Parts: sequence; structure tokens; C-alpha cells
Amino acid sequence: MAGVMSRRLDVDALRALVAIEKHGGVTRAAEILGLSQSAVSHKIRRLEASLDCEILARKANAPMFTTAGLDLLGYARRILGIHDEAVLSLSKSTLQGKIALGMTEDTTCTDLSRILGRFRRLYPEVSVRTHVRMSLVLQEQLSQGALDAAIIQVFQHEVRPADILLFRETLHWVKSRDLALSNGKPVPFLSFDEDCFFRRWGMDVGQDEGTVFETVFECSSAAGIIAGVTAGLGVALLSQRHLQPDMEIVDHKFPKPPDLAYIVRRARSPRNPALETLVREIEAEVKRYGTLQIAV
Repeated sequence: MAGVMSRRLDVDALRALVAIEKHGGVTRAAEILGLSQSAVSHKIRRLEASLDCEILARKANAPMFTTAGLDLLGYARRILGIHDEAVLSLSKSTLQGKIALGMTEDTTCTDLSRILGRFRRLYPEVSVRTHVRMSLVLQEQLSQGALDAAIIQVFQHEVRPADILLFRETLHWVKSRDLALSNGKPVPFLSFDEDCFFRRWGMDVGQDEGTVFETVFECSSAAGIIAGVTAGLGVALLSQRHLQPDMEIVDHKFPKPPDLAYIVRRARSPRNPALETLVREIEAEVKRYGTLQIAV
């Protein structure tokens, strides 16, 4: 028992392990963490030696992690969460104030929610009021001064120098494999509501290039659009993480969609110390893991 109790889990090694899982391999994890590939591999080998078990499966066509590795990942996330919260808690200063924060629906169940929950525990005297709306609505509220900051989607070329980039993703034209598109006829289009900025792009650019879209279904949620596509009702613009096995990408038939970016954008207002503290914590999390995860 003494031998077991003398073992230690290195926090940096656990962070490397989580990065490998999040970014799909040692090479990408090393890039995100700002380390060499050999340094990341060395950290994992030291973990394996300390625990006397294999963490990464190194056989061709095998899953990335062994059973022990998957178990350790669960512990690693919990250890890192409480470790980072403890560091912030012990180094925090008394902070008061109010933050009006905008978020899109698909960012309410992500890494951002975890960060906001931790922020509220660390700074109970700060009031955070969250508004969940479409990105275009949030941008308008920012410009009117109704929000201090918003977590929104924009096209990649619209990212500003002061924005905090959280996540990038690819946008695709998709349809059911069973849906046949007829030449010379309007394309049945499944659309988010009029406050969706990439719906506006699809309608404007597509029809400028000669494709005529006919909106046959309109829904504000991704779940509704996904159901409509899989039912064969028409074509839609969906991000990479929403693609389903029975969908067909048809980018070659229509104008290539721009890439999307999830960002934190501040309002142009006087400095808000509470907001700047929250923004710094989000920035630190992005630097630590490379991106923040956006759930499906």
C-alpha cells in the first residue's frame, strides 16, 4: 500500500492527456499546448510508468485510449477542474458588479457553462444575467449597449482583432441521400428563422448565382432542421458537428459556404472590471486547451 500511496499524478501530464483526447492525437495536442511532440509523449510515458499500465493504445486500427486510459481521462477532467478552481479561488480578489451576457442556444451546454458556473462560485458578489438569442439579435443588442458581451457565431472573415476566438467549424449544404434535386426547378430550402445570419447568406449569395431557393420549412432550432433534412424535405446549411450518417454533402452544387467562428465579443462601453475578469478566465481556458468545446 505504501508504494501505491507514494505515486503522484502530474497535473501537466493530465492536462496533456485531456488535450490528446480533445484534439484527436499527440501531434495536435502538442501544437495546442505549445510543446514538442516528444515532450507530450514523454509526459504520457511517465504517467504510464507511474501507474504501471498503458494509457494510449499504440496498435494500428485500435482505439486511441486503452480501458485504463479512458478511466484516467474521467479522473483527469475532475482533477483539473478542482485544481484550476482552487488556484483561482486562492488568488482571487474581492469583485462586485453586474454583467449582461448574451449567448446562443448551442453554447449554453458547453465548456462555457462550466466556466460560468465556476465564475459564479468564485465571485458571488458579481451578478451575471444571461440572454439567449440568435447571433444577429445579440450583435444588435451589443451595438445598442444592452449587453456587456456576447458569445456569438460569425463568419470567419468577420472576426475582429479584439474578439476571443473559441471554436471554428465548417458550414455545409446538406440533403438526405434519398432526395433528388431537379434541374431547372426551385431548390426546396430548410431555413432557420430570419434572424439567422447564414440563412441570409445562403438566400442572398445562392440566388445571386442563379440558384432559386424556395423555403419549404422554417425552424429556429438545429434539431428541427436536422429532422427536416433526414426526412428528405429539402436542402439546408448545417455546421460540421450537426451532420448525420444519412446526410449527403452537396457543396459542389451551390456556392461554397464560409467557415464559422464562435467568439466572445465585448460591447464598446466603459471598462467593466467584472466583465474583464470573466473574459480573462475564458481566454485562459482557450489558451490552456486550444479551443473550447461546443456540444451538438
